[in-house]
Amino acid sequence: MDTNKKTKMTASTVILVVIFAVLAFLIIVPLYALLLGTFKGGAELFVSGLNLNPTWDKLHLKAWRYLFTGVMSDGTSNPHDYFIWYKNSLFIVAVQGSITLLLSSMVAYGLSKYKFKGQNAMFLCVLLVMMIPLEILMLPMYSQINTMGLRDSYAGVMLPFLVNMSAVFFFKQFLTGVPIDLLDAGRVDGCTEYGIFFKIIMPIMLPAYASMAIMVGMGAWNGLLWPMLVISDMKKYTIPIGLNTLWSPYGNNYDLMITGSCFAIIPLLAIYLFAQRFIIEGMTAGAVKG
Repeated sequence: MDTNKKTKMTASTVILVVIFAVLAFLIIVPLYALLLGTFKGGAELFVSGLNLNPTWDKLHLKAWRYLFTGVMSDGTSNPHDYFIWYKNSLFIVAVQGSITLLLSSMVAYGLSKYKFKGQNAMFLCVLLVMMIPLEILMLPMYSQINTMGLRDSYAGVMLPFLVNMSAVFFFKQFLTGVPIDLLDAGRVDGCTEYGIFFKIIMPIMLPAYASMAIMVGMGAWNGLLWPMLVISDMKKYTIPIGLNTLWSPYGNNYDLMITGSCFAIIPLLAIYLFAQRFIIEGMTAGAVKG
C-alpha cells in the first residue's frame, strides 16, 4: 500500500514538474525573443521581426546605446523622451497604486465589518461595475474629467481608478476571514475606528496588499487607451503612449521601441519580486502561529 502510494506521489510530482516546465518555457520564449531583438538593428527587425534565431555576427549594443544616450547607429544624435515617459509612468504607478490599495481596502473593510442599510445593494454595485468594460465608461468619464478641468493632467488619468472594484471585491473576501472579536478587542483597548484599521487590519492585510499591488501596478503601468485619451502633452506621455508614437510603417524606430519595451519590464518584475515575499509570508503564517 505504501509502495503504491509512493508510486502515485512520484507520478503526480513528475506530471506537475512537466506541466510547470512547459508553462515556464512558454513564458520565457517570448521574453527571450524580445531580449534578443534588442541586440539587432532596426532594419533587421523590420525585415525579419522578432525571432529565436540569433545571427551572432550581427548582434550589437547599438540599440541600448541609442536608448541611454540618444546616439544612433550611424553616429548621429537623435534625442528622445523615453526616460521622461519612464519617469511619468513610475510616478503614476507609485501614486495611483498606493492610493488605490488604501482606498479600496477601506471600502472593503467597511463593507465586510460594518452593518448598515443598503450594504448588500452597495456590494452589488461593486459587482456590476466589475462587469462593465472600460470602453463603455470612457466617454462619460472623459466628459466628467473635462468638466472638472483635469484634462491633460495626471490627476485626470488616475482619478477614475483610485478605487478599483476588483481590489474591493478581493479585499472584502480576504477580510471575511478576519474574526470580529479581534476588532472588538481593539475597541476595548481604546482604539478608534481608524486606529483599528491602521494598526490591526492593515498589518493582517499585507499578503492581500502584495497580491493586489501586482495587479494594480500592472494596470497602471500598462494603461494605454485612457491615458492616451486624457493626455495630449508629449512631455506627460507614459511608456505605452510614448512607445506607441514610435510605431511607423518604415520601421525607423524599431530599435528604440523594442529595447524600450524590454527595459520597461523591469519595474513590473521588481513589484513582483518585492510582493512575493509578503505573499509567501501570508500563506505560511497560519502554519507557524498557534
